Amino acid sequence: MNFNKETILPAYCLLFAVQEKTGLAEHLIELRRRLIICFVAVCIGFGICYVFIEPIFAMLSKPLEAVLPSGTSLIFTSYPEAFFTYLKLALTCGIFVGSPVILYQIWAFVAPGLYEHEKRWTLPFVVCSSFLFVGGAIFGYIVVFPTAFKFLAGYSGESLRLLPNVSEYFTLTIRLLLGFGVAFELPVFIVFLGLIGLLDAHILRKYRKYAILIVFLVAAILTPTPDVINQVLMAGPLLLLYEFSIFLVWLLRAKRRKNLISE
Repeated sequence: MNFNKETILPAYCLLFAVQEKTGLAEHLIELRRRLIICFVAVCIGFGICYVFIEPIFAMLSKPLEAVLPSGTSLIFTSYPEAFFTYLKLALTCGIFVGSPVILYQIWAFVAPGLYEHEKRWTLPFVVCSSFLFVGGAIFGYIVVFPTAFKFLAGYSGESLRLLPNVSEYFTLTIRLLLGFGVAFELPVFIVFLGLIGLLDAHILRKYRKYAILIVFLVAAILTPTPDVINQVLMAGPLLLLYEFSIFLVWLLRAKRRKNLISE
């Protein structure tokens, strides 16, 4: 057989395509494996939280019960409504319980593309991400919920009676808890983009004014009330986290430069 340019080039292209396909298949298998682990972690968290669903329900009901008129309580209008509300609530709490495992799987999936010294950030990433995720939900529960529900309950009166529905209340509560948890992951997201070289401290400072606008838009979406106080309560910590992210990205870039010089 004569091996010339006409025969070698197609063979090389075919080999390259096979390698690319194999690499993609391996990544998909790895992604599926990590998604299964995340699913199992959430299921375990769901089971644990469902065992304690009554005290969890009572705790999350307190911000509303504190502002309800005397003699008023949460109601449900269909037989399965309370049951499915318990399930949704247990699932949401299961996500928080399983968040360290979920965040570790995310890091482990992207870590092979990082430098060796950057892979050492696994433990800080998981710990800080879990702390911020849960901390965001706690911040929303302690700081935002009381003022938000007091504002919303203030519309009740002699001609307008408040009869809060359990499904609607906990749907809003779940959305807020997850929203605050994800919003507080801002530093982790920015630092990760800094690690892979898509952002640096100069870019973050340059576009700070746009970041402030986006933060207030996110605060307006996440807070259930249109008043400025609740939006500032939400936007304030996010702006502080953004500024802290700028410092972390600058610190990481300085360490990376130092490591490259030493190598």
